[in-house]
Amino acid sequence: MSFSSAERRAMARALELARTPGVPLGPNPRVGCVILGSDGAVVAEGYHRGAGSPHAEADALAGAGDRARGTTAVVTLEPCNHTGRTGPCSRALIEAGVARVVYAQADSNPVAAGGREALQAAGVDVEAGLMTAEAHELNRVWTFAMRHRRPYVTWKFAATLDGRSAAPDGTSRWVSSPAARHDTHRLRALADVVLAGTGTVLVDDPELTVRDAQDRPLPHQPLRAVMGLRDVPTDRRVRNGRAETVHLRTQDPLEALEKLFARDRQHVFLEGGPTLGAAFLRAGLVDEVVAYVAPMLLGAGTNAVADLGITTIDDAVRFEVADLSVVGEGNDANARFTLTPIPSKEQ
Repeated sequence: MSFSSAERRAMARALELARTPGVPLGPNPRVGCVILGSDGAVVAEGYHRGAGSPHAEADALAGAGDRARGTTAVVTLEPCNHTGRTGPCSRALIEAGVARVVYAQADSNPVAAGGREALQAAGVDVEAGLMTAEAHELNRVWTFAMRHRRPYVTWKFAATLDGRSAAPDGTSRWVSSPAARHDTHRLRALADVVLAGTGTVLVDDPELTVRDAQDRPLPHQPLRAVMGLRDVPTDRRVRNGRAETVHLRTQDPLEALEKLFARDRQHVFLEGGPTLGAAFLRAGLVDEVVAYVAPMLLGAGTNAVADLGITTIDDAVRFEVADLSVVGEGNDANARFTLTPIPSKEQ
């Protein structure tokens, strides 16, 4: 692979464009594009602003106009070869007379893939692999969902030092601090589904919305999903109209995820109780854990996770610590662990 210094600078700029604040996190990937002239100067640039809007390449080509002929398009994702709400980017680049395309990451979506082959068949010089790791990180969840054909699952829970999520007498609605709960809303906003079980909805009556520090709902809300066979009464807060809600009438975690993926949902923020958390863990469908640990002991009460059927230490579900930080200060402080599962030897 051979890339010029101008192409390297352009890819860094394309990644910056793709990260433009305000762009929805899904269901489409975040993509940026920079068009370079033969002298390495920037002719035009663009980025994708969300489903239904022009793709990054089309946005940049619109700015370039007739100047696009003979140029190099530097784009963070392989140009699509699919007609959906918009036409295929590979065809747009070909028709504009672009001579060379450099992209970072191959398109993981089987529906849209094939852009490289289409461009090469039309005589366009194509080179891939520039700043691939950065592009993958930009669209980490989308890439996972496209490859695995299911949403990425982040399981969030709060517990005391001895692993309890509630006191025996039910007096503790929360064991986490206000700062940790506010941080949870920040993480909810990064997902496109907040999922809880019918048991949690019936007992705790959570709203499952994203709210600010003053407890006001934000304009953009993830889908609220309730999983389980029991009916959800209309007086539950998940039915309050502040966000869309879907009832997934199943106890099978994989079936629930498949139904959500069919709705173009790619990131599930799992906030169910210990039973639902255990079900996803047993199914091997937890991809990330965010655990808030409060500096207190209860000695009894509800466990943070239900029985996993583990009887020996060798079978423990093990995690790698991706991040460890403290949320809040003083009496408001909780430790926040971000963990990724370590595959078992059998996997």
